[in-house]
Amino acid sequence: MVICLGWAARTLTKMEDHTATGIGARPAPALRQYVDSYVGFDLRGLPAGVHCGPPGRALTAVISLSDPLEVAAGVDDGSPATPFSSVAGGLMCRSVAIHHDGRQQGVQVALTPLGARAIYGMPAAELAHRLVPLDELLGALAVELVDRLRSATTWAARFTALDELLLRAVGRGGHRMPRQPPEVTEAWRRLVTARGCVQVGALAAELGWSRRYLTERFRGEMGLAPKTFARVLRFERAHELAAAQDPLPWGDVATVSGYADQAHLVRDWREFTGRSPTAWRRSEVLLETG
Repeated sequence: MVICLGWAARTLTKMEDHTATGIGARPAPALRQYVDSYVGFDLRGLPAGVHCGPPGRALTAVISLSDPLEVAAGVDDGSPATPFSSVAGGLMCRSVAIHHDGRQQGVQVALTPLGARAIYGMPAAELAHRLVPLDELLGALAVELVDRLRSATTWAARFTALDELLLRAVGRGGHRMPRQPPEVTEAWRRLVTARGCVQVGALAAELGWSRRYLTERFRGEMGLAPKTFARVLRFERAHELAAAQDPLPWGDVATVSGYADQAHLVRDWREFTGRSPTAWRRSEVLLETG
C-alpha cells in the first residue's frame, strides 16, 4: 500500500487554534510521466493521534520538514512505528499508521509506476508492501533533497528544488533501465482512468494477452495483480468521497465508487484500513480540520 497523506491535500483551514495547510503543485513537464503531484503540508495544534494513511494508485515519498515521521506498516495491528526523516513506499494493500503529536510539516511526492524505474532505478514491484528510507534509494541525492527542502523558506522554492533534484535522478546514467512493457503501462492507465471499474479479462483481451499472462506481467512490474489494483482504486475513490468536507452517505459512497453494495464497501474498508467505515471516521482526528 502507498503512504497517502490525503489530509495534506486540502486548502488552509482553521478551527480555534488548529491549522492545517495543504499546498499542491504539479511537477515540471519533463517529470509528469514519472511524478503525478507534489503536496506540501503544515499541521499545527491538532489533537495527537494516529492517521490512517490509505492505499492508492501512487508510489509515495514523504520528506519531513520537522521531526521524523513515525510510521508503522499496519493500523491497530501491533506493527511497530519507525522514525523516518524521509520515506518511500510502493503500492500496498493496507493502510499505514502515521503517529503524530498534532504537528507535522513536510512534502509528499506521488510517483507513477514509471517513476520507480526512472527515479529509483527499479520496477515498482520491488517496493510493493514496503517502507524504506529515501536515501536507500537515492543515496546522496536524497540527503541533498532533504537539505534543500528544509532550507527553503517558501513552498514554491521547495517545489522548484524537487523538480531540479528529481530531474537529476532521472538523468543519472545508473538509473537507465529497460522500459516498462507497454501493455502493462496501458493496463495501468486504463485501470486508473476507470477508477478500477473494469473487467480484467476484458482488459486482457483488448491488449491481446490472456488474463493469466496479464496478471503475471502486471504483478511482476507493479507488485499487485490487476484485480487487486482495481480494488485499491475503487477504495481510493471511496476514501476521497468519505474524506470530503461534506461527505456523502455511505450507501452513496459505495454506489459512486463502483461497489455492488454498501456491505461490499464495508468489507474492503475493513481490509484496507483495519477499521470499519464508522470507526475510521470517528478515529481519524485529522479530518476535524475539514
